[in-house]
Amino acid sequence: MQKLNDKWMRILGIPLLSFTGQWAMYGYTNVPYPDDWRIPFFFILGSVLVWETNRRGIILSRRKYPDLTQTRQRVLYQLIWFAFFASLIRITQTFFYERIGLWPTEDYLQFRPYFFNTLVSFAGTVQIAAYYEGVYLYQRWKVAYTEAQELKKVNLQSQLDSLKTQINPHFLFNNLNSLSSLITSDAQQAELFVDELSSVYRYLLQQNNRDLCPLNDEIQFIKAYFHLLKTRYGDGIFMELDLDPGYLTYLIPPLTLQILLENAIKHNIIAVSRPLTIKLYTLEGHLYVENNLQKKKMAVPSNQIGLQNIMIKYKLLAHSPVTIYTDEHKFLVGVPLLTPTTEGVAG
Repeated sequence: MQKLNDKWMRILGIPLLSFTGQWAMYGYTNVPYPDDWRIPFFFILGSVLVWETNRRGIILSRRKYPDLTQTRQRVLYQLIWFAFFASLIRITQTFFYERIGLWPTEDYLQFRPYFFNTLVSFAGTVQIAAYYEGVYLYQRWKVAYTEAQELKKVNLQSQLDSLKTQINPHFLFNNLNSLSSLITSDAQQAELFVDELSSVYRYLLQQNNRDLCPLNDEIQFIKAYFHLLKTRYGDGIFMELDLDPGYLTYLIPPLTLQILLENAIKHNIIAVSRPLTIKLYTLEGHLYVENNLQKKKMAVPSNQIGLQNIMIKYKLLAHSPVTIYTDEHKFLVGVPLLTPTTEGVAG
């Protein structure tokens, strides 16, 4: 949470505003301003105490209800805080005035001074807090707008990457070669291959307008996608699934699994003698994609855009980090699974 940048308001603003408020209160009640210096001194001192206490309430309300959608709860929290502590401090201060003889009277519970002292503090606090809230709302809106624009930019990049995959001649030719081989050797497998290939392209075309999709959709897609890979690489590649059914309705950015599988295939040796095994499993609200690490001797040029896009998307959508772990035996990426929402699926 961003800290309150109000140093000069605390040092000069509050004392000046409290002095002005007290002067206005005397003018409103047609009472001459007192000659006793202790009255404005203690009033200003009390105002500083009231504001510092209420300022604490503003900070706590923002911690408890930080989002734009929680503005009503945040403001209500502040109003209740202001009313309680402004009343407590000013009533105590007014009683102190009378005890030391600033307002000599035999009736320590007369209503008027207690009421106006409390009213001025509460009303003044509300006006200043309204300004603080306005600045806070603007800052939150600016952050939300920036994140929305960044997410839009990332989505456009993802759509571009998806489009590149759709028209990538290597991807298409490799699959056509696989299909050509199957037609002459196994017509039934060729028919299944065509079905899976059409499922892959249909899914790719459908994801351009969605920010999130159910994990089950991604799993069905990746099964079809992996069928194409399996047809090409045979026993050089394997995929293992260990998914908790309870997480299948949870959400992830579309094409996340395709990016992670492509990353594993791009950087690792795939051979029958050294098979690449890709594991997908869920654990404690995360989906993990793990593969045994067997790097190619000739390093493949990579700008890591795919992984970076996944990380940025999660930062903007969920404010949750993506886990990346590697050692000499394996490479692991863990992505948070987001709680299902109608808005998320609709995009």
